[in-house]
Amino acid sequence: MMPAAFIGHGNPLNALDHNRYTEAWRAFGAAVPTPRAVVVVSAHWYINASAVTAMATPRTIHDFYGFPRALFEFQYPAPGAPEMAAEIAEVVQPTWIGTDDDSWGLDHGTWSVLTHIFPDADVPVVQLAINAMKPLSYHFDLGRALAPLRDRGVLVIGSGNVVHNLGRVDFGAGETGEPWAHRFDDAVRDALVSDPQAMLALGHHHDFDLAAPTPDHYIPVLYLAGLAAASGETADVFTEGYFGGSLSMTSYTIGLDSLATPDDTAGAPPLPDVPADETNL
Repeated sequence: MMPAAFIGHGNPLNALDHNRYTEAWRAFGAAVPTPRAVVVVSAHWYINASAVTAMATPRTIHDFYGFPRALFEFQYPAPGAPEMAAEIAEVVQPTWIGTDDDSWGLDHGTWSVLTHIFPDADVPVVQLAINAMKPLSYHFDLGRALAPLRDRGVLVIGSGNVVHNLGRVDFGAGETGEPWAHRFDDAVRDALVSDPQAMLALGHHHDFDLAAPTPDHYIPVLYLAGLAAASGETADVFTEGYFGGSLSMTSYTIGLDSLATPDDTAGAPPLPDVPADETNL
């Protein structure tokens, strides 16, 4: 069975940097068997429908503002996997999943991570949209429904941040987290490493509204929880850290026996000093 992961992707500049997070992502890529395809649930494809990319050559989307030119020039030319659209639609029945042939591609929640996991961009990639109209339980259940893909050599990755509140970022706080951020991050960790089904209750946690003022970055971790619940697995932490008081970089795997993570304590590069409403992280 193919492993699966949730990646706290944080700053898009991680695509160009080498730090303890990106080195851990590289270690993950080296540890997993080469998949037939990768399905990514990215926080940055948050729309009013359930859909999967179905183009043969997905474009690299630069969905952010205020970053260096080098980041806008970055390309991740992984092939698509149009056949995966039908396969995903089949495994999640009776849930309906539409296909996107030309409007989306690979956003930075996907390519900023995959450029370290599969740096040669030679593994086919599709994105699964987050349906913003559905409750949290829908996404957990959809994660459960995707579980058969792991037996077919497909790597499923959720990319977001367990704690993601750009409105409360303090650029002077460095690699620290506010007490409420720690409390919610710890609650998610406790659930994933012991009883992934317990993730369903965390939408009512007293710190949820601070940790996920919009749920787009939180929802991808529910897909990992659903995958784990479907197979009776629990998750392992493979990176953790904070930035600016209100962003968590915690990442998880399931189904991976061991992962050698680096000892380097260098964190992610700092966010550009621009107003929070001009970034899209």
